[in-house]
Amino acid sequence: MHELPQILDRRIIVDTEHFKIERLHLKFSNGQIRYYERMAGGGAGAVMIVPVLDNDLVLVREYCAGTNSYELGFPKGKSDPGETWRDTAERELREETGYSAGSYTYLRSVISAPSFFSVSIDLVLAEDLTENRLDTGDEPEPVEIVRWPLSRVSELFSDSSFHEARCLAALASAARLRGWM
Repeated sequence: MHELPQILDRRIIVDTEHFKIERLHLKFSNGQIRYYERMAGGGAGAVMIVPVLDNDLVLVREYCAGTNSYELGFPKGKSDPGETWRDTAERELREETGYSAGSYTYLRSVISAPSFFSVSIDLVLAEDLTENRLDTGDEPEPVEIVRWPLSRVSELFSDSSFHEARCLAALASAARLRGWM
């Protein structure tokens, strides 16, 4: 096992409303010196929810600035200070879909790109849904709700508008747990 590099210096080189980029000056155990840049971590965490209503997944289609397109995925959002993963899941589910869950199951935590990010997102299965809208969300426009039959869950893996890696990981985790495939 490698010894972690020594951090010689760490500084924020870009600081915007949503992003902080940090430059690390590192010395590796073999004497090599390198600079690395990464998104600085922070915040209280985030949650992505796999909601199940009757025999359907509840998906959202919303605008994504990174791809400048409308993408199909699962509801998600950042945790507010002091919120647990369950609190965040309940709030985001209600804001984005108008449903509340009777039960939540923690699936796992994932990191999208550990070479550049230290932030993880908790993946959660939400079942036994009932209508219970919360109108305090931060979406600039209403999201489109898409119901996807569990009997067709394997098709979702190849759907061209459902390709975010975190969504695929959430779907695979929930499908494995519940035997949907």
